[in-house]
Amino acid sequence: MNKIIIILTLSLLTSSNLLAENFNKFNQWLLKNGYSQYLKEGGAKFDICASYKKNSDAWLNKECGNYPKGKMTMMNNLNIKIGNKALSATNIAYHSNPNRDTLIYYLWKYSYRDRGTHLKEFKPSNNSYDFKFNLIEDKFLKKQMKTKGILSYLYYQDGEVLIDEFSPKERLGEFLNNETKFYSMSMGKSVTSYILGHAICEGYIDGVDARVNDWPVIKDSLYHNQKLINFLNMNTGDQKYIDEFEDGTSKLGAYEDRDIETTMRSHFRNKNTKKSKDRYNYNGFVTQLILNYIKFKTSEDYDKFYSKVFNDKIKIKNSIRYGFTSFQEENGNGHPNIMAARFDYLRIAKAIMDDYQNDTCVGKYLKEIHKRRIPKGGVNEPAFNSTKSYGGQFHMDFPGLKDKIIFGMGGYGGNAILIDVENSRILVINSLHYNNTNYKYNHKKLILDPIEKGKQIN
Repeated sequence: MNKIIIILTLSLLTSSNLLAENFNKFNQWLLKNGYSQYLKEGGAKFDICASYKKNSDAWLNKECGNYPKGKMTMMNNLNIKIGNKALSATNIAYHSNPNRDTLIYYLWKYSYRDRGTHLKEFKPSNNSYDFKFNLIEDKFLKKQMKTKGILSYLYYQDGEVLIDEFSPKERLGEFLNNETKFYSMSMGKSVTSYILGHAICEGYIDGVDARVNDWPVIKDSLYHNQKLINFLNMNTGDQKYIDEFEDGTSKLGAYEDRDIETTMRSHFRNKNTKKSKDRYNYNGFVTQLILNYIKFKTSEDYDKFYSKVFNDKIKIKNSIRYGFTSFQEENGNGHPNIMAARFDYLRIAKAIMDDYQNDTCVGKYLKEIHKRRIPKGGVNEPAFNSTKSYGGQFHMDFPGLKDKIIFGMGGYGGNAILIDVENSRILVINSLHYNNTNYKYNHKKLILDPIEKGKQIN
C-alpha cells in the first residue's frame, strides 16, 4: 500500500512539475509573440523552483541552487483550467467543454510548443504549388466558427479555393496564420499510406499483398508474415492486445512513446501471441509498424525518399514535421504524427486526388486500397469521422454520400479532410476540439453537404 502511495505521489509531483514548466514556456511564447495583454500587469511572477523539492534531481537540473531568491518567471492573467480528467496536462478529453482561455493554452501546446527532436522536419524546396482563389462567403460556417473549436476551414473545387476561413480573431484567430502548423496523429495515418504507395511505386516494396516477413523487429509476433494489406486495413487480428475504442487505451500502454523493439520485447516476442479473427480494429500501433517498415525498406534512402514525396509530388510550401525520432533508428523509432500548415494539408489532399485522376502508379495503388476496403462493423466513432468502411488507412463510404468515392482523413479534435476524387472537391478542417455537446460542429452542413452538392459560385 505504501509503495502505491509513493508511486501516486511521485506521479502527481511529476505532472505538477511538467505543468509548471509548460506554463513557463507558454508565458514566454505570449511575451515573444506580442500577446502581452495576456500577461499579468506589473510584471507579476512566481517562483518556478518552488514546484520542485529542494535538492531533488529536477531542482538541481533547473539550477535552482543558483537562485537563492527563487527562479522567477512571469504569470499570465488567463483563466486556464487544467488538472482533472477532462483537461489534463496532455490533451483535451473528448467530453470536456473548455473555456476560451484554456483553448489558447492547448493551441500553443499543439501548434507552437517546441517538440525538439520528436518530429523530423522536411523542408520545402522552391517549387511549391500555388492555389487559385475564387472566394465565396459561407455565413453558416462563420457562425459555427464563433463558438466551436474549428481553427481553419478550406474548401477546394474544380481547381480553385472557394472558401478560406480562420477562426474569428476574438475566438482563436489572433494566434493563427498560414504558417501555423496543425498537429494530428490520425491524419498522419493516411499520409503514411500515401507515402507507402510511393515506396511501392519506387520499387522498395513489392505491393499491398507483400508479406512482411523480412523485418527482424517483428519476428515471433502475430504481425510477422502477414500481408501488408492487413496492416493498411487495420485487420491484423490484434484486438486481443490493443483496443482503443473500448476504453481509449490498450494493453500495450503508451506505445507512442516507445520504439517498436521495446513494445515487441515487452508485449509480443516470446509471449505466444496469436492472431485473432480478422476484423477492423483501429489503432495507432499498426500505422507505426507501417511507417517503420517503410523506413526499414528505404534504408539509407529514407530522407531523400521522403523529401521527394513532399517536395516533388506534394509541392509543400512550408516545412512539414513528421515521424517520431527520439529512439535508435534500427529499433523502429518512427511514429506517424504530423504537423503541417493548413494549405499544405490541402496540397497533400490535392496530390492524392491528382494521382487518382491521372491513373499514375500511385493512383493505381489508391484505387486498389479503395477496392480492398473492409466494413467497420458498426464501430462507434465521432460524427465527423463516422463511415461504413475503411481502406488503406483512409475512412471510406461516408453516410449520405452514396456512390461517391471519397478518401477521408480524420483526427482527434474534429480534424477532417474529405477528398472527392471523381468530382474534384476537397474539404480541409483543422480543429482543436470536438465533442457531442458544446463543441460539436454541424458535420452535415460543413462536411457532407459541400462534398455532395458542391458550392455555387456567384
